[in-house]
Amino acid sequence: MSRIVAIFLIFLILPLYCLIAFIVYISDGLPVFYVQKKLGLNHKEFNLYKFRTMKKNTPEVPTEEMNDSSKYIIKFGLFLRKFSLDELPQFWNVLKGDMNFVGPRPCMATNEEIVKTLREENGIHKIKPGITGWAQVNGRDLNSFKNKVELDNYYLLNKSFWLDFKIIFKTFFVVLVQRNIKH
Repeated sequence: MSRIVAIFLIFLILPLYCLIAFIVYISDGLPVFYVQKKLGLNHKEFNLYKFRTMKKNTPEVPTEEMNDSSKYIIKFGLFLRKFSLDELPQFWNVLKGDMNFVGPRPCMATNEEIVKTLREENGIHKIKPGITGWAQVNGRDLNSFKNKVELDNYYLLNKSFWLDFKIIFKTFFVVLVQRNIKH
């Protein structure tokens, strides 16, 4: 079912995809997509797709670990991030079967060993990651690694259609009011 919805959404927002790709291209050239190695279901590595919001040759470290991330962000990159428009290519990840719409965010294949270990201890690695999740609508960027894992564990233990619906609804609210976004 997720794949059918992903196909529908990709076609529905194809003009927006093209516009964002054009904006990224005129801001900093090709490529317009950023591909990052992530860990999915059972720690299986996959390529996560995003619209590129950082300049080419930006150091491969999480944005929150940069001294001054603003000097790396391309024109309109901050706008794309604030409204989570850079995340739209992840519909392709849903279509490929790497992700769901709702679930714990996938952790990076590098430099998040503490998160990987905490997730493994709580069994969170046994569910498919999502574009949005319980941790994203309950603190987003302000959550510590430990808190994210606790929220992901809550999702794991309480996973249901209604909880997914609530998360999707809250995601639109969090994005529109730009709550808990650090970068």
